[in-house]
Amino acid sequence: MSDWSRPPRDLREHARSTQVRIVLGALALLFGVGGILIYLFYGPGGAALGLVCLAVALAPVILIGAALWALDRLANRERGSR
Repeated sequence: MSDWSRPPRDLREHARSTQVRIVLGALALLFGVGGILIYLFYGPGGAALGLVCLAVALAPVILIGAALWALDRLANRERGSR
């Protein structure tokens, strides 16, 4: 028997949470696997510097994402007030 009594899902919320999980997984792979490989090839000093470089390279991406998030929140608030 099919399950028709299931409550409807918010597909936008589901897509948003899926995207967040994908980004976090990619970052974990980048920092985790990248850090381990740098450590194996260059030692602990190289791994520390590699993680610092990865973090510095990630900073502009985080700033752009934060700016886009803030603009989205502002646009949604303006649209809702009319």
